[in-house]
Amino acid sequence: MDQTPILTITPVYAALLALFYLRLSIRVIKQRRSAKVSVGDGGNADLTRAMWVHANFAEYTPLALLLIAFNEAMGAPGLAVHLLCLMLVTGRGLHFLGIRSAEAPMQYRRNGMMLTFATLALGALGILALTAIRLTG
Repeated sequence: MDQTPILTITPVYAALLALFYLRLSIRVIKQRRSAKVSVGDGGNADLTRAMWVHANFAEYTPLALLLIAFNEAMGAPGLAVHLLCLMLVTGRGLHFLGIRSAEAPMQYRRNGMMLTFATLALGALGILALTAIRLTG
């Protein structure tokens, strides 16, 4: 029996993104301690910003990773899976750079979200295309 895992690419990027998520979580914790706020944002703009970055990551990254993993499991070419993963990692990183402080360039945030949305769209379209190929082929 072959013991080769079905997913070999996506888990590596998921691990990197999990470490990034932990970094964002620690950033929120530090802001909470600094502002002495245990629940909510206490009107602290820096804490609010850290919470938004963390929440945005938590909202978009899991679905994008799931779509990428489905593509890989369905037999998408490795290069396509790597590209989707790199788009997601880059998008999430740019988003962080664009919202981490009030002085951060809005262009980074915008480009980060565009890459994240592109990852979601291409991931979904990839699944539909691979399904269509299986059904007609």
